Amino acid sequence: MGDAHSGRRRRRAVALRYDGHGAPRVTAAGGGALAERIVAAAREHGVPLHEDAALAEALAAVPLGEEIPPELYVAVAEVLAFVFLVHGRGTAPPAADSAPGA
Repeated sequence: MGDAHSGRRRRRAVALRYDGHGAPRVTAAGGGALAERIVAAAREHGVPLHEDAALAEALAAVPLGEEIPPELYVAVAEVLAFVFLVHGRGTAPPAADSAPGA
């Protein structure tokens, strides 16, 4: 999805929630100004961010509240594993609802 004004791709953000049961769920998604608000909310709440435009596009196609599809499991698992490792969370996912962020 391009931005006709700047020639740059429009920024997209997707927030996931994973409580350790089932697959992660999409809790927020949007582009442009909405993406900026999702990212700002994530930063405000200390939610780790990961930038991957292709993954964000694929996740944005998942309806809000739905689990991610099996074809995205590996890509999302790699991101979650990295986040847990970097943020000292071991291998256990966070128990509380995550604020927006992807």
